[in-house]
Amino acid sequence: MKKSDIFGTEKQNIQERDQCIWMQAGVVRKKYCERDYRCIDCVFEKALRRAIQERRGGIVAWQDKLRELPQWKRPCVHHMRGIIEYRSCTNDYNCNYCEFDQYMQDQYTVHAVISPVSSFEVGGFKIPQGYYFHEGHAWAKVEESPSVRIGIDDFIRKVLGPFDRIECPLLGKQVEQGKEAIRIIRGDKQAQMLSPITGVVTSINPALMEQGKLANDDPYVEGWIMTVHSPDLRKDLKKLSINEETREFMGKEVNRLFEVIEQVEGPLSTDGGTLGNDIFGIMPKLGWERLCQLFLRT
Repeated sequence: MKKSDIFGTEKQNIQERDQCIWMQAGVVRKKYCERDYRCIDCVFEKALRRAIQERRGGIVAWQDKLRELPQWKRPCVHHMRGIIEYRSCTNDYNCNYCEFDQYMQDQYTVHAVISPVSSFEVGGFKIPQGYYFHEGHAWAKVEESPSVRIGIDDFIRKVLGPFDRIECPLLGKQVEQGKEAIRIIRGDKQAQMLSPITGVVTSINPALMEQGKLANDDPYVEGWIMTVHSPDLRKDLKKLSINEETREFMGKEVNRLFEVIEQVEGPLSTDGGTLGNDIFGIMPKLGWERLCQLFLRT
């Protein structure tokens, strides 16, 4: 084989891998992806969706075009994006309700996108850099704007946890910043937590429905709760703290926690130590309702 043949094959493979999904589906003749398949931010994607709504040019959605094929010939969107080998779509391109898509989100997105680069501690509570925090102790991590991943922080994990189960709204439901959206459950105790962001739920962590321990073990990666599509993200982020702002906020929360403990348990030693895990479990006299009211702002 000639060297030119080798380079020609490589170029063809690259073009096949980078073909826009609309091109792969046969809706448009030629269009190559320039955004690493971040369709939600793509001007071309928005223009075609608008043309479909206005019924211009006889354009159909790429999903509808592929639905004309036999089921076994309909490629999974993750294959179309070049992430996996060929796999047929088994859920009629309803990715939000697809277990395999959820698996891909868990395995290939979460660690790559939200694993903290570095973190610091305040009073023994871990705070990762680059995460936004709400005063109700839920965190928000911006992925591909306006998509945000949400979870609960290390402070609430240690004060009220460990949790048996964590519940959140179903896919497609609206959540509002500062409004109740997450339910934490520990034995016969439960509480509502406030959403840090306004938007529509686009995915959830189903493991938390059965294993609240994921949030207990790793609240900032494995223990994420849901992702939200936020149309006014910049406005919402202005009301959250990040990095040094969070350090200051968390310092005040730790001081408040010590004050409550001393009110109930008496003066603490001044050895410079930090609080451990399961604070409510060790000191139930603190009162579940009191702790929720003080720190969850509910």
